Amino acid sequence: MKALSVRCMLFLLCLCFSVTSSGQSPTDLAASKPSKEDKCPVCGMFVAKYPDWVAQIIYKDGSRVYFDGAKDLFKYYFNISKYDSKKSKRNIAAIFVTEYYDVKFIDAYKAYYVIGSTVYGPMGRELIPQKSKEDANEFMKDHGGNRILTFEKVTSEVIRKLDD
Repeated sequence: MKALSVRCMLFLLCLCFSVTSSGQSPTDLAASKPSKEDKCPVCGMFVAKYPDWVAQIIYKDGSRVYFDGAKDLFKYYFNISKYDSKKSKRNIAAIFVTEYYDVKFIDAYKAYYVIGSTVYGPMGRELIPQKSKEDANEFMKDHGGNRILTFEKVTSEVIRKLDD
């Protein structure tokens, strides 16, 4: 029993050290609202004007990039070096998108994206983030759409076709 307690203590100590030495706390990785000065690096629009569509990438160094929708987020994600030569996917700590119905930030990696709906975002045809597959199906009943994709299934080709 004592050996198990020592192992548990060592594990917890290592865990605490790794969190504090990374410089990131759980609140550093929380989604936040953009300021009035934050511009989408893809299209140049002021992001705060479109709070129902905000998406963001948080980097491990604490910096954030805001977007006026999931579509521009993915354009950036697929070609980060075009927008910032000092960043890469390896540097990403978290990605958030705004869920359509609740208008709250959700983890972009866990979201379901409806494409082909009658709902347009600030930049036209858009990926519509949903927090669950059920919500995505409900959204399609209300607003049409031809596919539901997970983060991993969104490709640069899918994004390109939204702009065609």
